[in-house]
Amino acid sequence: MNAKLSATALERALVVRLRDLLGSVDWLRGPEVEPLDSSKERGFDLLAKVPLPEGGVAALCVECKMEMRPSSFSMLAKREFKPGGRPKVIVPVLALPWVSPRVAELCQEHGWSWYDLAGNCRIDVPGLLHLSHTGNAPVHVRSRPTANLGTKEAGRVVRALLTPCYGTDHEWTQRALNLHCHPNVSLGLVNKVVRHLRDEGYLEPLPGGRFKVKEPAKLLMAWRDAYRFDQHERLGYFTLLQGKALQRALGKFHVETSLCAYAAFSAADQLAPHVRQPKTWLYLMSRDLERFAEMADAKQVDSGGNLEVLVTSDEGVFFQPEYKKGASEPEMPSTSFVQTYVDLWHCGGRGREAAEALFNQRLKPLWQFVGPNT
Repeated sequence: MNAKLSATALERALVVRLRDLLGSVDWLRGPEVEPLDSSKERGFDLLAKVPLPEGGVAALCVECKMEMRPSSFSMLAKREFKPGGRPKVIVPVLALPWVSPRVAELCQEHGWSWYDLAGNCRIDVPGLLHLSHTGNAPVHVRSRPTANLGTKEAGRVVRALLTPCYGTDHEWTQRALNLHCHPNVSLGLVNKVVRHLRDEGYLEPLPGGRFKVKEPAKLLMAWRDAYRFDQHERLGYFTLLQGKALQRALGKFHVETSLCAYAAFSAADQLAPHVRQPKTWLYLMSRDLERFAEMADAKQVDSGGNLEVLVTSDEGVFFQPEYKKGASEPEMPSTSFVQTYVDLWHCGGRGREAAEALFNQRLKPLWQFVGPNT
């Protein structure tokens, strides 16, 4: 992995990489890739000309950057390129030492092609070629993200931001957000997560230091991808209690302990029924396992269980802002919409199918979001 390149060395390396990528297409004849003289003020750094089958050329206008934060991409996307020579097709291209999945996503949304020094790319010339490759490891030292969304503490911040009852137009301050994190986290941690999410383009800055969630669905999926489901220990239990009898026993257990909830598939049964499965899924704290086994008349088993217990050390999973106890509600609550979604996505079986159903039935309407599938 190389150290950080100078601007001149980076541009030379990106010229070589683009020539290699276009040269890998056997039938593509005569592509030209040249750096532009800065005095020409074309507004971009490299120009690649690719001949079209019907005559004329496609111009790939390449903007080279040492780094690109997703929050800055919207300004770049507004730029208009005029390469000269009247090309039939103009393709804006972003070139970086390394292109993150988030930046790649934004490029695709705005009709930009992209590539990086590792050879990862998505170069689309309408009517001529489509080059796409990902998975190559970075070949340079890349900066670490400001925050790790996979930690328990960061998850508490994201849960608060994604609580549907606040709505997508809810305006936050860091102090207000800090008060809505359950359990509490430090104001410094809130600041770190907010800065990271702002840089990634998930938060929209507002006057007076306020902000709001810009793309809740994409933020949810970023958290989903960083989420560590394996932090929860999975234990199997068997009980002869079924139906209403089991619900009553679990309801009494909840009244006594409070930190317990239906999880994963069982939470989805309450929130957005879609996938049938025979087990009851629960979140518990390790300190309550003995009392749970007693009240549910359950025994731990290695196989053949009908209770799937997720033992957690993160009290944040029990944050249930949507839950309102009533005659039609179970006495034991379910995990929140967003917590249930990420758990389903990672728990195996038909979990992802159930997660998509929950997203489409409950979260999408709440966020009034229309966009790509999960």
